Parts: sequence; structure tokens; C-alpha cells
Amino acid sequence: MIKRIKEYFSKSEIMLWSISTLLVLTSFFVFDRSSYLTLCASLIGVTYLIFNAKGNPVGQVLVIIFSLLYGIISYKFSYFGEMVTYLGMTMPMAVFALISWLRNPFNGNRAEVRVNSISKSETVFMFVLATIVTIVFYFILQMFHTANIIPSTLSVTTSFIAVYLTFRRSPFYAIAYSANDIVLIILWIMASITDTRYISVVVCFAVFLVNDIYSFFSWQKMKKRQAA
Repeated sequence: MIKRIKEYFSKSEIMLWSISTLLVLTSFFVFDRSSYLTLCASLIGVTYLIFNAKGNPVGQVLVIIFSLLYGIISYKFSYFGEMVTYLGMTMPMAVFALISWLRNPFNGNRAEVRVNSISKSETVFMFVLATIVTIVFYFILQMFHTANIIPSTLSVTTSFIAVYLTFRRSPFYAIAYSANDIVLIILWIMASITDTRYISVVVCFAVFLVNDIYSFFSWQKMKKRQAA
């Protein structure tokens, strides 16, 4: 099993996952030590990111599990925007993305999705949809008296673009998720002012940001290799 992992993941990927996991564990035991649901979600998160970086559909299965756990965590802090976004949008879209990835393997290899590019017209369509989703969600979040509503609404926008691009198998999904990570870092810094336990969540999304940046470059390499 360990041999197969070493053969599948590069040394840099194993190191990235190991450091990410260490940072998540350290921040949990320093700042939290009680919310094991948060720890579990964070560890699943850093694991799905490394699979996504390889274009492996297993990553989307883990996204579904992560979305469920993160939705529960968000509910506890009244971040209803995050809860609705992940349970009502990210999780269902991860299911569609999983189906899309399984239906589009590269050269029959189900462990690697075929990288796709979207046209300029589809990009415009995506941003129009994102605008509509953002407006609708703003009023929904306002109705729920969501804490920190502006960054929460912005999180909806970046999340929608990210899940759309993931479904469409575009390398730029990772850039959209990076933008979402930055918004979430800000959101949870605000939460940690009230409760220091949430510093571990801030560290979690800082780790996600590094992994998403890596994923973008990994997919660009995959795209060139597949084209060749």
C-alpha cells in the first residue's frame, strides 16, 4: 500500500500533504483541542486537495464528505452563508463533478481526468450565472441574519465559480478556489476574534490556499502532457 502511494504521488506531493497535515494537527492541538469534527474536516480537506491536484475522482468523493462536515461547522458559528453554500451548492456540484470526471478519463485511465478548456462565450455565461447566484444568495443570507454578510456573499461567488470550473474540468478551478480560500481566511479570522478555537480553521484554509495554488500548476502540466 505504502509502495503504491509512493509510486503514484511525487516526493513533492507527499511532502506537501505531510506538511499540510502537520500544520493542521499542530494548530488543532494548540488552539482547539475539542472540536474533533473540525479536525476531521481539515484532514479530509488536505487529502482531497492532493487527489484533486492529480485529477483523481477520489478527490471529488472526499469533497462531498468535506462539504457535509464544513456545513455543520459553519452552522455552529451562524455562518449560514457557508452552510448553505457548501450543503446546497458545493456538495451537489461535487456529485456532478465526480460524474463528469468519471465520464472523461484520460486515455481510459480513471485515476486521471481529461483536462478541458472553456470558451470565451462560456466564460461570460459563467460570470453571468455567478452574478445571479450572488444576488439571490445575498438576500437569502440577509434573511438568515448571517454573520459578516459581505465576505460571506463573496464566498458564495468564488465558490460557485470554483465548482463550475471543477465540473467543466478547467485548470482555473484551482485559481477560483484560491480566491475562495482568501475570503474564508478573512471570515474565520473574524470568527477567531470571538473564539480562539477557530484559529485552527484559519490555518486550515491557509494550508488549502497553498495546495490550491499547487493544484493549478499541476493541472497546467497535466494539460501540456495530455496535449502532447
